[in-house]
Amino acid sequence: MIASAARSAAFARFVAVLERIARPQPDVLPILTYHRVDDPVRSRLLYPGLISATPAEFEEQMHFLASSHRPLSLTELLAVRRGEAHLPLRSVMVTFDDAYRDFAEQAWPAMRRHGIAVTLFVPTAYPDMPERAFWWDRLYSALMRADSNTPVATAAGDLSLATDADRMRTFRRLRSYLKSLPHDQAMEIVEELSARLGPSSPVPAVLSWDQLRALAAEGVALAPHSRTHPQLDRLPREQARGEIVGSLDDLEREIGLAPRVFAYPGGGHSDEVVAVLAEEGFELAFLTARGSNDLRRADWLRLRRINVGLVSGLSLIRAQLLPWWARVRR
Repeated sequence: MIASAARSAAFARFVAVLERIARPQPDVLPILTYHRVDDPVRSRLLYPGLISATPAEFEEQMHFLASSHRPLSLTELLAVRRGEAHLPLRSVMVTFDDAYRDFAEQAWPAMRRHGIAVTLFVPTAYPDMPERAFWWDRLYSALMRADSNTPVATAAGDLSLATDADRMRTFRRLRSYLKSLPHDQAMEIVEELSARLGPSSPVPAVLSWDQLRALAAEGVALAPHSRTHPQLDRLPREQARGEIVGSLDDLEREIGLAPRVFAYPGGGHSDEVVAVLAEEGFELAFLTARGSNDLRRADWLRLRRINVGLVSGLSLIRAQLLPWWARVRR
């Protein structure tokens, strides 16, 4: 219901009226987060919930940003952070998490056409490792491929796989349950379930190092996103430090240069994790918590972002870029 309202013609007209009377607020920065740009039917064994937009929708969104806002690069934000520059009015920043292959195939060509800077956060244990796959994609693939008309016994209860809708409900229930556990325990459950439900070859989903180097040469800012994409607040402190510093070291080794900028995998963070980033000299870190940022009083290691999903649509994105949105969210 919310999705249909956000995509309605009436809502679009309402947002357009607000845009006409809105005045840009200085020092307020909205940051958009994308994960994948793809058609849901193209990659059936990857979890479709991470598709932010279809290619056509993404093209429309990038055209809007280029024509009505000031896309901000990571270099420019770092200059603002260091007090070397002021934030331009109507700034917006675009980020991508997870470095899925469709970034190079679908998203970056559209962004280049519209002159939009982007920061791509890379989980560095996955490039050139086709035998590895994100745990949520492995779980989704195993559930979709499983041939079972009887409930599957899990730590979260006996869950149905009778229909595609049942399988999706089972996936969502398991995903929520797994996120509540210590990381290593959650991964053991994924391994056990994947083995029990039947063999499934991981789908190579992450860009290779050669592809990432080519993107960097074309102007894409690459930054660390941990090594293996755990919820860092579900790890012991020093294990979290290893994930953070290891991803920075991997990028420096493979790309030659990496900013001390980080995106928390799945948004998982705690005061301890933030303290580790500060100790390691990181200048910026990005949450998944929704909202804009008033840079006059910014918490630079807890920057909010606006997640873009398939249900969003351009009108909802435009609404969240309005200057009032930051006040509403506060």
